Amino acid sequence: MRIQKLSHATYQHQYHLVCGTKYRRKWLKEYIKPYLREFMYQLENHYPTVKILALNTDEDHVHLQIEIPPNIAVAKVVQLLKQNSSREIRKKYAYIRRMYLEDSVWAVGYYSSTVGLNEEKIRKYIEHQGQEELPQEVSFGSS
Repeated sequence: MRIQKLSHATYQHQYHLVCGTKYRRKWLKEYIKPYLREFMYQLENHYPTVKILALNTDEDHVHLQIEIPPNIAVAKVVQLLKQNSSREIRKKYAYIRRMYLEDSVWAVGYYSSTVGLNEEKIRKYIEHQGQEELPQEVSFGSS
């Protein structure tokens, strides 16, 4: 994982997000997927500290591996992705617009999981707090 920096923070925050379609309807067809991917990646233009590292879809859900800085809530990023993609997809595809009657195309909830470092490495790092130097195998990079 990359170490990122803001003016007052250094972080490694990666998440695995899954967003399901409303009623688990299978409208994410092959011809829609490129448009959806393109639109979701546009979030990086508006929020340059948010980075989509991987994105894949099935017919009724989307998986993202995404880097989100600590000054932006995960829920806010999910809201932006779902709200804006829903609006654009309903504009472009009339049958989806009819299917959802101008409502969101996404289910209300989402799944979120952190993509963490090795637990053993973290345990050793915590054990060595307060010591002059960390063993090389425990080092996380520069502070």
